Amino acid sequence: MAHCADVMRPTPRPLPDAPTHELRARLGRRQHLVTMRPAAQHRLAGTSGRLTQDIEAHIAWRNARIATLDGDLETLLRASPLWRENDDLLQSVPGIGPVCARTLLLELPELGTLTRQHIAALVGVAPLNCDSGTLRGRRTIWGGRAHVRTVLYMGTLVATRFHPQIKAFYQRLLAAGKRKKVALTACMHKLVTILNAMLKHRTSWHAQEVHN
Repeated sequence: MAHCADVMRPTPRPLPDAPTHELRARLGRRQHLVTMRPAAQHRLAGTSGRLTQDIEAHIAWRNARIATLDGDLETLLRASPLWRENDDLLQSVPGIGPVCARTLLLELPELGTLTRQHIAALVGVAPLNCDSGTLRGRRTIWGGRAHVRTVLYMGTLVATRFHPQIKAFYQRLLAAGKRKKVALTACMHKLVTILNAMLKHRTSWHAQEVHN
């Protein structure tokens, strides 16, 4: 690992401070609870009696814990002027809700500091080639931060309905014969580059709309 670092010379990144570490820990716990919730819901099928009551109580407890963590994240994040400003900027975009905005802020802290090509690659929505010599393979996406990509995917689904630019772009791709999955990936790429530019230039989506 030391030899790799000596050869690659990666850009040093500062360690997260205590408040950031606390926010990430709470977000991680929330992610774990949300991920495990469907398993408990599926167990309800085919059960009866006291077992059903026990599973329902467990689901209710899990939902209450998620709600508590959401409140904690809201309180801690909004207490910081910088976090609050960035949160407001991201949530001004149609399709970006509290969960998506805070996941981007905490798990993609490079947002607003990199080029659009680099930020797309970091998320894992940049098309990469699979070429070898004269062979030209199909462009695919891989790597990146999986959970960020998952949350961004959900935000993009909403954006294809309510974000004018993303909606028009998505419909144009479908009209050109692109598969829905390919079109959504392209929209994810476009959306994350828009968010990156907004944080870089400190401009809300509403301000962009007025300017346009």
